[in-house]
Amino acid sequence: MKKPVHALPPFPLIPRRSLLLAGAALAGWGATIRPAQALPPRTLVFPRDRGAHPEFRTEWWYITGQASADAGRRSFGFQLTFFRSRVDATQGMASKFAARQLVFAHAALTDVQGKKLWHDQRIARDGFGIASASERDMDLKLRDWWLKAEGGRYVAELPSSDFTLKLAFEETQAVLLQGRQGLSRKGPEGKQASYYYSQPQLATRGSLRLKGQDFAVSGKAWLDHEWSEEILHPDATGWDWIGMNLTDGSALTAFRLRGKDGDTLWDGGSFRSPKGGLYTFSRGEVVFKPVRRWKSPLTQTTYPVEWIVRTPADFYTVRAVIDNQELDSRQSTGAIYWEGLSELIDSNGKLVGMGYLEMTGYAQPLRM
Repeated sequence: MKKPVHALPPFPLIPRRSLLLAGAALAGWGATIRPAQALPPRTLVFPRDRGAHPEFRTEWWYITGQASADAGRRSFGFQLTFFRSRVDATQGMASKFAARQLVFAHAALTDVQGKKLWHDQRIARDGFGIASASERDMDLKLRDWWLKAEGGRYVAELPSSDFTLKLAFEETQAVLLQGRQGLSRKGPEGKQASYYYSQPQLATRGSLRLKGQDFAVSGKAWLDHEWSEEILHPDATGWDWIGMNLTDGSALTAFRLRGKDGDTLWDGGSFRSPKGGLYTFSRGEVVFKPVRRWKSPLTQTTYPVEWIVRTPADFYTVRAVIDNQELDSRQSTGAIYWEGLSELIDSNGKLVGMGYLEMTGYAQPLRM
């Protein structure tokens, strides 16, 4: 969902849903784009569908969460994402050096007490022992960064110059199939859809290193895995999305795609109760209403950092733990967006959970 560029710049930290065309663009080729078709319903099979689907144009594995150290006196938000992007123009090339698939990754750490966001990123073509995405199960590698499944848990290590994530995530609940049994509509046309599942309420343990200081941490995380040919409708300019772990064991997903007029073009999500009852939201059942805005001193972009989000489950307030969780990649492909740790407050004013809020298309419309 990025405008093609014609050189290989340093890889930017870009939204997890913004790579539909980035593979061919960043590789310096003009891609021959195949028309997207409506995705058919299918039964997701595990562990196979935890792995890669290289026949699809774009795919991401995304883990966000919150963790505490020092008996709760130090709090962090974290995200780690691996992307795979098919380069259409190279699919027929015989050379083993042809970049048929690109693997991207980014990592970010929110230091709540320090009121600062740290981030880093990687990019490489698939192969040669540098980058890989297994089709058998979740097993992703990009240079010295990796994420893989080990039975009912996931382990990841992502070292950076300023910070390092070294975390393990244990499943505590069954897989949550988003949309219609894993087929999630993202727009008015059937081709705007993805295969999409989540794993909320992952018990998290491990260590974080920030500027040379080590922290043993524990907390909760949320995993999303999606793959698709096309997601954004031509009239869509961006989206607002939340994934929230509630303290009672519930899980809330809510999103909307915004049109050129700023109104909602499409919306959806789901709510799963502590006992496992799942309600999938229909179009029109999710409403995002901004309450408070923050203006970035770096980009002069204004973001709603507090929302009222109406869902069939409740009217929630979503509030950023710190305002400045903006990510700016103007020196490369130009994406500017906001994504960060946020609180979830119910209609009675009670803090009931935490998770991540993502907002795109506020600095400028997303382009494809």
